[in-house]
Amino acid sequence: MSGLPHGTSYEPTTKFGKWLDARLPIGRLMYTQFVDFPTPRNLNYWWTFGGILTFMLGAQIVTGIVLAMHYQPNAEMAFDSVERIRRDVNFGWLIRNLHAVGASMFFLAAYVHIFRGLYYGSYKAPREVLWIIGVLIFIVMMATAFMGYSLPWGQMSFWGVTVITNLFSSLDSIWKGLGTTIVEWLWGGYSVSGTTLNRFYSLHYLLPFVIAGLVGLHLWALHIVGQNSPTGLDIKTASDAVPMSPYATSKDAVGMFAFLLLFAWFTFFLPDYLGHADNYIEANPLVTPPHIVPEWYFLPFYAILRAIPSKLLGVIAMFAAIAILLFAPWLDTSRVRSTKFRPIYRYFFWFFVFSCVALGWLGSKPPDAEYVFWARVFTIYYFAHFLLVMPLVGWLETPLKVPGSITEAVLGNDKSAKLAPAKA
Repeated sequence: MSGLPHGTSYEPTTKFGKWLDARLPIGRLMYTQFVDFPTPRNLNYWWTFGGILTFMLGAQIVTGIVLAMHYQPNAEMAFDSVERIRRDVNFGWLIRNLHAVGASMFFLAAYVHIFRGLYYGSYKAPREVLWIIGVLIFIVMMATAFMGYSLPWGQMSFWGVTVITNLFSSLDSIWKGLGTTIVEWLWGGYSVSGTTLNRFYSLHYLLPFVIAGLVGLHLWALHIVGQNSPTGLDIKTASDAVPMSPYATSKDAVGMFAFLLLFAWFTFFLPDYLGHADNYIEANPLVTPPHIVPEWYFLPFYAILRAIPSKLLGVIAMFAAIAILLFAPWLDTSRVRSTKFRPIYRYFFWFFVFSCVALGWLGSKPPDAEYVFWARVFTIYYFAHFLLVMPLVGWLETPLKVPGSITEAVLGNDKSAKLAPAKA
């Protein structure tokens, strides 16, 4: 974190607690890491999205397990089983809505979390491994969501799977037969069928537990190097920090409550708003929808795919748009972490955010000439931001003066104010 040691005030009060603590100090571990753990005292509400993401993962796993008890991964029965869950299973409508809307809320929180990390430089040393694990979580999330999108077995599910999996066939241009082999393995045959559905169902059930394992590693790495702060400064002295509980946890609780209000609004009043109407038509391999689009959280990458005239290069660009995040710690050459102190880069960053939102909107539009043109413009800037803006602006920019410590950033010029130090 910064070399600041921290112990714990945990002391078991019962005979059983003392007996267990001497043999398996799990209570001491949890108390040390989630109660006494020192956190920067200037964290803002953008830091609550880590806790929100953990909650959403748990909600998705619990609702997914319940849905799996009633779902039929069979091409002839899948579509009807989803409707039966909504109509006949006790509270099935609620569980299904929570799971479907939860996927969108999960990605919304993930995108905010990523942009927050990019803005405040949370990927910079010594947090490179923490950032890389976070990107890997995002990649597995996307794979899980894509496979889950196939399970309702509606028109958009069927044709979305057909189009996206077919993209791998472009790899035949690199190594003959490679793409075809991957596609046939994903399909379990020579076309999208019930075998494909069964495979995707199995992987969709498995991958959330892989995400949970990666989240465990992510939290471990976070508690080794410590949390970044809005100023980009690490904890240097006890006065820079406060215990995680009740200070950070109470702020997380407020942020999570606000997020849950949004989650509940969509769940109870607009459960189908973020989906596609064609998915309420049973899958028909003989009828192609006029406009095939993925879920909204895939649309920026879908726009990048369509912006490239070559199928192979489009696939490479789409995957590269995600993979390039892994190299952000080494592409950014700035001497400071937080964009708050980078007056030139700040404008580039917000244009990058605008470009991502614009790509999402363009991905939802038909592949007409004007939409494709602007998708190419924003795709060029997307990659230029990482490959040109980050390294060049970092070298050329003169940052604003950074406070000497987190305490100084909080107090400003008021030297008479006193702050309670974190527990040691």
